[in-house]
Amino acid sequence: MTKEKQAFEEDIKKLQKIVEELGSGKLTLGESLKKYEEGFKLAQGCSATLNEAQRKVELLMKKDGKYSLEKFEDSDSEEEK
Repeated sequence: MTKEKQAFEEDIKKLQKIVEELGSGKLTLGESLKKYEEGFKLAQGCSATLNEAQRKVELLMKKDGKYSLEKFEDSDSEEEK
């Protein structure tokens, strides 16, 4: 497993723990604000990692034997139309 993938998975686990802690209602207001800020930063980092992965997928999409940059379409969203 690459360091990037490990870091992403660790950040997701940390984010899940923060959500559980915030949802428990056991934190003080100050603790909640600190956890929220930490979670927000983790979420931004995870989002950036996912956006980069999507960009890589878009670059590698192959059409007619040639690589071309195309927007990634989710098959579920096409079925809803």
